[in-house]
Amino acid sequence: MDPRARRPFGRSGVELSVLGLGGTGVGGIFTRNDDATGQATVQRAWDLGIRYFDTAPYYGHGASERRYGAVLRDKPRDEFVLSTKVGRMLVPGDDSAKPAHWQDGEPWRAVFDYSPEAVRRSLAMSRERLGIERLDIVYVHDAHDHVADALAGAEPELRRIRGAGEVRAFGAGINWVAPCVELARGGDFDGFLIAGRYTLLDQSAADELFPICAQRNLGIVIGGPFNSGILATGAVPGAYFQYQPAGDEVMARVRRMQAICDAHGVPLPAAALQFPLAHPVVSSVLVGARSAQEIADNARYMAHPIPDAFWDALKSAGLLPAALPVPVAA
Repeated sequence: MDPRARRPFGRSGVELSVLGLGGTGVGGIFTRNDDATGQATVQRAWDLGIRYFDTAPYYGHGASERRYGAVLRDKPRDEFVLSTKVGRMLVPGDDSAKPAHWQDGEPWRAVFDYSPEAVRRSLAMSRERLGIERLDIVYVHDAHDHVADALAGAEPELRRIRGAGEVRAFGAGINWVAPCVELARGGDFDGFLIAGRYTLLDQSAADELFPICAQRNLGIVIGGPFNSGILATGAVPGAYFQYQPAGDEVMARVRRMQAICDAHGVPLPAAALQFPLAHPVVSSVLVGARSAQEIADNARYMAHPIPDAFWDALKSAGLLPAALPVPVAA
């Protein structure tokens, strides 16, 4: 699959490259990153033809947006799609107040605030860090425990902003299915960025969220296609699943997948990246690459040919539900 190919983000009129760069690695998740490495990652993604770039204030507590902007502000603005997020507002703070998985050293911490005032202020701060005035998509960030606040505050403000032409689309970026369903039913969202819930290990988004999106022509972006790492590294010692060390059951399942990958000459990361795009509601898959080499590897995996027999083998082994769509070899 050509990582440069584009798909519509639901009804919004926005088109995304099927492989997008997510901003967590650039921002320094799990390990410290620096400006030079982060900017080189963004530049390499551009050189590879990737044209969808997602970030957030929370990613590196401002570092991800700064590093994105340092590269993208010099690119032709009509050639790429840029998304960021609201709801996790940056306020002054130090590393002692941050989750341990962020290794950034920035003088900010994040607080939850979905009020209209916070939406406006957060977007103004994002534009300043990015050095880019026009934002294409804005997602309400991590509102799984704040659905009522998001619907009462952020959703009507983003609807107003979209109506005024200040953004082209808005959605919600969440790790869990149920709040996305609740938001889809309660608001006028254009789509959702859901992380880790439509992967080789977890297809829970397909049961209720995807049918709603198909009915209403809402877009879906898949984040976390490697489920925090194990579908990229394989079942190696210390492999992560859902932001924590993988348990024995997950490790055993991935070993079975790896054996089928080996039998068919398919890299596990290639299968992980290509699988979500077989579903008709999925517009793009985001990878949180930390370096120029990682994003280059991901682009190569996206383009790696996978025989139909591989997917048949996964289903026959009970590792994928038989009814789910899978990629078809060209």
